[in-house]
Amino acid sequence: MSDQKRVVIVGAGFGGMSAAKKLAGKNVEVVLIDKRNHHLFQPLLYQVATADLSPAEIAWPTRSIFSHAPNVSVFMGEVTGIDLAGQRVLSGDHHLEYDYLILATGAVTSYFGNDHWASLAPGLKNITEATDIRKNLLLAFERAENSEDEEQKRRLLNFVVVGGGPTGVEMAGAIAELAKKALTDDFRRIDPRDARIILVEGSDRLLGAFPRSLSEYTHQSLESLGVEVRLGSPVSDITEQGVKIGDEFIPAANVIWGAGVQVPDLKDWVQKPADRGGRIIVEPDLSVPGHQNVFVIGDAAHVPWRDGLTVPGIAPAAKQQGKYVARRILDLMDGRSTPAFKYSHAGNLATIGRHRAVIDLNGFKLKGWLAWWFWGLAHIYFLIGIRAPALVMVQWVWSYLFRKKGARLITGLDKDNARAVVPPAKQKAG
Repeated sequence: MSDQKRVVIVGAGFGGMSAAKKLAGKNVEVVLIDKRNHHLFQPLLYQVATADLSPAEIAWPTRSIFSHAPNVSVFMGEVTGIDLAGQRVLSGDHHLEYDYLILATGAVTSYFGNDHWASLAPGLKNITEATDIRKNLLLAFERAENSEDEEQKRRLLNFVVVGGGPTGVEMAGAIAELAKKALTDDFRRIDPRDARIILVEGSDRLLGAFPRSLSEYTHQSLESLGVEVRLGSPVSDITEQGVKIGDEFIPAANVIWGAGVQVPDLKDWVQKPADRGGRIIVEPDLSVPGHQNVFVIGDAAHVPWRDGLTVPGIAPAAKQQGKYVARRILDLMDGRSTPAFKYSHAGNLATIGRHRAVIDLNGFKLKGWLAWWFWGLAHIYFLIGIRAPALVMVQWVWSYLFRKKGARLITGLDKDNARAVVPPAKQKAG
């Protein structure tokens, strides 16, 4: 394979995987680098966080996806830098040379300069964060069940979600259904329906990328589920005891952050202009200015779109960019020209809860139960792998028919956590 051109792809998200799959079987060597060994279907992370799905149902080992593509190899490691002049990707002591480079590094949670909030209000970007959130949510109910302190019990049953975009809306709705429906028969000393779920958004409406009518429907639907929606009230502080919203402090044991993203490291690696979120401003063919063989795609790329907007950081956009760049590389190898990248926007989707979702398909608006089924089928369709879609479908049908959460396991307990859920009588006796 030494005579073949080498394409190095950094990141096994939607963009990187799409490019690698397009290049599989072609006369080119592909090396896919990621610090994790799996591709993750991020849009369903909130269902792992709220115990609807297990991690294995939304993630698939990267190597197994390309096991039948001999020209694609997987390198598990964390990229620490890019040597553009030497055409090398740096990963610790490893240096991987490339002829073409695709940077699909994705984005991480942004706290808008308040990075010390990260340990107090986890984001939802990977499986570790999702399972930690699930653990903390379920532990809150267990601890409230055993608590003799009414003030502490109230704090444990307060849940605050920050950010009124799709992630925040989906998380708030799922927590409400967990507390007010799925767990109602499981406890004896508390009523999970007493849980208080608060969704905080700094702007004047939820789902700002959707038509206002769908935003209003979302607002009303969340309130019917028992979610308190706070608009125009940005979070001013987060502590171990709770959240300060404007001038009001709300005691809360669980705060979940879904308010923003940023791209780390990339602008330092390539030393090229980036926007405020760290996204690299790319050329019309998604290449880095001055480097025709280096491309940035997905959440990491600032790509002009229409009406002064940029291409949104969503899975369909990343997949389109991955396919385009793969084709662009093959054209460059063959000396052919490639038209500039043109994004085709299919629409926006968000789920609110059981039988509640909103969809904007380029002006065609859909809401309610039909939108909910459309949302579910669309997500299953885009799942990578063979077995995963069937598993997710079975799990959803089970949850739908019997209102049972399928993954209510508390794992990863340390001694302090385990001690905290021992029944009060045993605590006193010990």
